[in-house]
Amino acid sequence: MVELQYFERSDFGQLIEWIKSPEFLLQWGGPGFIYPLDERQLEQYISAANKPDATSLVYRVLDTQSGKVVGHISLGQIDRKNQSARIGKVLVGDPSMRGRGIGQCMMKAILKIAFESLKLHRVSLGVFDFNKSAIATYEKVGFTLEGVLRDCRKIDGEYWNICEMSILAHEWERLEIRT
Repeated sequence: MVELQYFERSDFGQLIEWIKSPEFLLQWGGPGFIYPLDERQLEQYISAANKPDATSLVYRVLDTQSGKVVGHISLGQIDRKNQSARIGKVLVGDPSMRGRGIGQCMMKAILKIAFESLKLHRVSLGVFDFNKSAIATYEKVGFTLEGVLRDCRKIDGEYWNICEMSILAHEWERLEIRT
């Protein structure tokens, strides 16, 4: 089981430690971050987050059994008028916790915030097509593939595809796994 808690300055060091390469940083943070990740970039990342009516909510992921921070996730581009948002920065950072269902728990927790607390209608995300385990996790919690953005990121002379996925409030409501 996990608990989402607001990401704070005291969490910067742990996140920086988890991001070990430019490729991994691109997968985690998109083109908005430059390797190596540093406190200045993270300060800017959280500067307007986690406030009333913020357009982004940024969380550390706490494993409730061990009490350790094991990951990171955000809900950004929150558009209250159109009732939509985008999940990003999904990371199970502690390698010993991977493959244990933590990702699925993180997704359920963030979707609960999106649909039950914020009363959103639509939540989307993007994931690189080679990240099969993440895609499987997103499908398990109800996301549907909308399409593929072909060759949309270039890293070391190679192009990467992004799968665009989403889930709607009524789809979330029908899922038995949401509780």
